[in-house]
Amino acid sequence: MPVAVVTDSTAYLPADVVEKYAIEVVPLYVVLAGRSGREGTDIGPEDVARALSTRGQSVSTSRPTTGDFVAAYRRCLDAGADRIVSIHLSAQLSSTGDAARLAASQVGEHLVGVVDSRSTAMGMGFAVMAAARAASEGADAMTVAEVAQDTAAATRTYFMVDTLEHLRRGGRIGSAAALLGTALAVKPVLHVREGRVVPLEKVRTTARAVNRLVQHAVQAADDAPVSIAVHHLAAPDRAERLATELRSALPGLVELYVSELGAAIGAHVGPGAVGVVIAPSPAQQTEPDPGP
Repeated sequence: MPVAVVTDSTAYLPADVVEKYAIEVVPLYVVLAGRSGREGTDIGPEDVARALSTRGQSVSTSRPTTGDFVAAYRRCLDAGADRIVSIHLSAQLSSTGDAARLAASQVGEHLVGVVDSRSTAMGMGFAVMAAARAASEGADAMTVAEVAQDTAAATRTYFMVDTLEHLRRGGRIGSAAALLGTALAVKPVLHVREGRVVPLEKVRTTARAVNRLVQHAVQAADDAPVSIAVHHLAAPDRAERLATELRSALPGLVELYVSELGAAIGAHVGPGAVGVVIAPSPAQQTEPDPGP
């Protein structure tokens, strides 16, 4: 394709989508006690869940290097791309986009356009998918970038966590907001707004929190055709329950993906987290729901 699409590993794209559209994925780094490595290749979600469940162990993350992005961009150009659209997680959550821009300046800023999705996980992933579809249909780089921005802006992300402590430690939520999760049996429900993780409400039980995720998804969908992603970390039963309820509650559901969060985002939400991402689906999209 004349326009190549690049993203980072926190998009958590389905593997078949990455292969179909030849999307270049640049991994973030995850640091555990005694070792570090690339997300998805060296360190997986089970490693992070185990570390976070072990008293005294911490997990941290770091952005890809500028060299990682330079190498990715050059691979795209060597493969025949004329232009590159590079789509990344919110600048409010990570400096990954800064590394991408530095790399673009080295490769040629006229060749690479960097897009801040102002989201993460499939909140960004659906934007990447939409951009890749546009590129495959022959759209120019400006149009591909606009498709990514428009899709990301129309996407909504809601999630619940067992505790806000991991988000607080990672600097992704303020100490005052973290107090929402200190009361016994309170389950915080959060969303991504303007690129930041923001508390939305607190409920008393996990079951109630999952119900609220469904209600928020229904409200966001508004009976329109939508694509849905359900994410979790070490909580497959919660994720499957949420997916089952969404299938029943959303008449406009076009596709639904269920996946475990990778190490980089899992490190900040912690085991037990589950969430839903709602994105508009193209009118012409008719693929059946692929299920979990």
